[in-house]
Amino acid sequence: MTYLQGPLPTAADLPDSDETPVDNQLQDDLPQLLKEILRRIWAERNDWFFAVDMGLYYHPHQPAIVPDALLSVGVPHLKEENGRLSYVVWEEGKFPDLVLEVVSQNYNGEYEEKLHQYQELGILYYAVCNPLVGRGRRHRDREFLEVYELGDGVYRRRAGHPIWLPTLGLGLGYAERAVGRWQRRWLYWYDEQGERYPTDSELRLQEQWQRLLAEKQTQRETQQRLLAEEQAQQAISELARLRDRLRDLGFDPDR
Repeated sequence: MTYLQGPLPTAADLPDSDETPVDNQLQDDLPQLLKEILRRIWAERNDWFFAVDMGLYYHPHQPAIVPDALLSVGVPHLKEENGRLSYVVWEEGKFPDLVLEVVSQNYNGEYEEKLHQYQELGILYYAVCNPLVGRGRRHRDREFLEVYELGDGVYRRRAGHPIWLPTLGLGLGYAERAVGRWQRRWLYWYDEQGERYPTDSELRLQEQWQRLLAEKQTQRETQQRLLAEEQAQQAISELARLRDRLRDLGFDPDR
């Protein structure tokens, strides 16, 4: 960052919002789900920061870029009492490792201008989520998720699904699930084996299901024990009846 000379503005000196609303609900909901999952799976770590719709300042004399989400590893998880106002590169000491853009009805150049801008900044991973795939000429040949990795200063699209991001130790992909009551494709984190990390609500359902299975197993074992006790008592009663019958016939059942 050799261009940064002289007194630099702090996050408190810079606008923390461009006051531009998101174009649709998915621009907020898709990255928020990633943030929810990451908060749980990295709960013991203090060296990462994930933000949704936060200003990214890369130069003191340029306005902020506002990606739909950014992830930076190797920075403090929490800063200041009330958290970050913006992500200021010269304060953090590094650019984010990943930026995510969600394509909206009002197309904002995610595959051209924004891609080139993040490439010039040297951001390692650039992900584009396009909920509009298959609609109209612009989105016809696109995928729901495209991930680009920087190499020799140029973005190259990564193939496969999910996409493993070794620098982050995470995979990024998607699956069709119901979140709340909204059934659609959602973005998820994956482990190195390609297993999807569940959401908090999915974990709660899994725990409830496991408790139900454990209760049913306990009931089954109790029923089996009671049945065995009943069968044993019936066998004892039958043996006693046979002994009495032998005595009636003049035999000693103990001989």
